[in-house]
Amino acid sequence: MHEWAVVLAVALGASLLTLFSGFGLGTLLLPAFAWVFPLDVAVAATALVHLANNVWKAGLLGRLADRAVVLRLGVPAALAAFVGAFLLLHLDPTPFATWRYGEVSGMGLVIGGLIIAFALFDLVPRLKDWHLHSAHLGWGGALGGFFGGLSGHQGALRSVFLTKVGLDAKAFIATGTLCAILVDVSRLTVYGVATWRDAGLAIGTAGGWGLIGAACLMAFLGAWIGKRLMGKVTLDGVRTLVGILLLLTGSSLAAGLR
Repeated sequence: MHEWAVVLAVALGASLLTLFSGFGLGTLLLPAFAWVFPLDVAVAATALVHLANNVWKAGLLGRLADRAVVLRLGVPAALAAFVGAFLLLHLDPTPFATWRYGEVSGMGLVIGGLIIAFALFDLVPRLKDWHLHSAHLGWGGALGGFFGGLSGHQGALRSVFLTKVGLDAKAFIATGTLCAILVDVSRLTVYGVATWRDAGLAIGTAGGWGLIGAACLMAFLGAWIGKRLMGKVTLDGVRTLVGILLLLTGSSLAAGLR
């Protein structure tokens, strides 16, 4: 039961955090599921909770999204996610170096380095006033979508560009949620129906459907609590949170931390 308690607590806390930052649920939930299930089952379980939670958040906040930004950022992201997901199926992810706490890969270094560089635009005062021209949103969406399909780390890169568009805190959260759904649907489609059917059978064999259902409910609760706190959150607060989490996420990816 203590393993269930850890997974459910992570699902609740990560969902609350993700609502404001736009990323983090999958990153935090995967290690928790991996404590209970084999890694391949943990990956499938995380993906199911991630998509279900995004759909739930869309129901709570979708009307607040900036539809123009969703089209300019989310559509290129979904298209690029196809490319990234296809590449993942044909990529050798073998790390080129190992150390006590992880395995360093080329993909981790590239994505981690990008995230760390982008974090500076939310934390360094001279860079915080930089605004992204709407004409460049497509390129930002494509970059985030590509890496979303390739590694699943779509939220961090998407948040980098969304914080520069000039949205208020509520529109930032809602717009990011709709873009995330587009990328999720795109990459899961490429990963294949057969793959997910096999994953579903593996989850059933491991006795995990009850835990996954409970984790979804806790993630829903975290998003609901976050929605009630939205009125107390400013965009500056969101940007600082995003910047700090970007640094932590980028550093851990680059270092290959388990």
